[in-house]
Amino acid sequence: MFFTATHPAAVRRSTLHPNRLLSLPQTAATAAIGANVRCAAIEEGEQAWTLSLDVPGVAKTQLVIGIEGQIVRIETLADAPRQYRSAYELPQDIDPSTSVGKLENGVLTLTLAKKKPVSTRTRVTIN
Repeated sequence: MFFTATHPAAVRRSTLHPNRLLSLPQTAATAAIGANVRCAAIEEGEQAWTLSLDVPGVAKTQLVIGIEGQIVRIETLADAPRQYRSAYELPQDIDPSTSVGKLENGVLTLTLAKKKPVSTRTRVTIN
């Protein structure tokens, strides 16, 4: 007798640990907060990632989006009609100065620019 999983591992893990950060694959991932399970789709391009998340019933003034290194945090203010709180960890640092967000028809679309790695290479002079 053998057992096989009926749900993707990301859903099982996030259901057990609702505040856990998820590493998103390049196609799609899910995040769970309490009993609500929402789908987030992510696509990787050469310059940026595009993260789409359903947040129906929430105005753009009620959303707070924070970027810290590789982590994107999305949450609503306390006075919002619906409460959302999610965090996503991407494989590379994000450049917050060139990242943009758009909320249209209850779908939040974030274009998260990849931070270009800074070279720490130095030249040494020979005497």
